[in-house]
Amino acid sequence: QVQLVESGGGSVQAGGSLRLSCAFSGRTISSYSMGWFRQASGKEHDFVAAIGWSGVSTKYGDSVKGRFTISRDNVQNTVYLQMNSLEPEDTAVYYCVARPFSNVVTQSSGYSYWGQGTQVTVSS
Repeated sequence: QVQLVESGGGSVQAGGSLRLSCAFSGRTISSYSMGWFRQASGKEHDFVAAIGWSGVSTKYGDSVKGRFTISRDNVQNTVYLQMNSLEPEDTAVYYCVARPFSNVVTQSSGYSYWGQGTQVTVSS
């Protein structure tokens, strides 16, 4: 069974940076596309970023393009989300997700596995 454990969340001032990590276990990570979603209080899940098996294919949500970077290390079984130029609107619980297919998708329903989430709070 796939398990995803996020870390790296916290509180930061606007303009700051954070790097989230997602530890993958239970299967071979190189057979899974990975991604990040976020959920602000009272809102639905919002697509943030996704990355394909080899790391070549990536997609980003419009609100984070140019500020966030997703990457993966299939040897360390870890996926990262580097978040720069953070804004108060980025405040949310961030979830790591995985799907056992090569293609990258942006719909939350396309991901079979979800982590427990990590809180990111950006103050103005």
